[in-house]
Amino acid sequence: MSSITITLLGHASIKLEPDSGKVVYLDPWLDENPTCSLNVADIDRADVVIGTHGHNDHIGDSFRVCEKTGATFVGNYELCLVAEKHGLTLGEDARPFNPGGTVVLDGVDITATQAFHSLSMSPGLALGAPTGDDYFRPDGGVCGIVMAFDNGITVYDTSDTALFGDMQVISQMYGPQIAVLPVGGMFTMGIREAARAISYIRPDIAIPCHYGETLGQPADIDALSDAVKFLSPNTHVVQLDPGQSVTYHTSSFEVNT
Repeated sequence: MSSITITLLGHASIKLEPDSGKVVYLDPWLDENPTCSLNVADIDRADVVIGTHGHNDHIGDSFRVCEKTGATFVGNYELCLVAEKHGLTLGEDARPFNPGGTVVLDGVDITATQAFHSLSMSPGLALGAPTGDDYFRPDGGVCGIVMAFDNGITVYDTSDTALFGDMQVISQMYGPQIAVLPVGGMFTMGIREAARAISYIRPDIAIPCHYGETLGQPADIDALSDAVKFLSPNTHVVQLDPGQSVTYHTSSFEVNT
């Protein structure tokens, strides 16, 4: 039976471990993340690191993880240009794509989808002093990420986004069994919008992220679960604390303690 373990590292950073033994990090914001107990120094294995956009709470420590482990970075073209400035090689260990494109790597087809969110490259990672008032630099855009693993399990991480109707099209195209989506309601969707998004995607399990008192974005996950029971009754909302994981077995799951 195929399986994948997903760990919420904190905020919107996740680790994915399919039963192939590969290790994938998505948006690993670690060392300065007040909700994450894992540091870059603790990571001894990574095969793929995916960056959804250039905000520091997402791109975070992506390049450092790649440098430490030899992992391949995957992100939009502009993020890969920044990765090149951090010592990676464009087209080799920095693999670019844009919404609609797919990178096939280490047993997973990684497809970029649209997302609706503000665009900028965090200054601390852009390298070089900004000129004039050019404090924030464009990062090329925000991407949702669909990860279709060779074992038949597909995960859709919406990244930071507002609700949009074409989530239904993404669901129809890729059929994700697992969705990871933000619910904080300040810089992303809130509970009401996330419940509707889940009804569009209709995964077996939905993992809320990008919320919590620590970062000033509280969210009522019980209310989310109640709304999802009405709008998408076959979907289970799986609330994970930072550092907690869920293992999905094709069409069932168990929360690890």
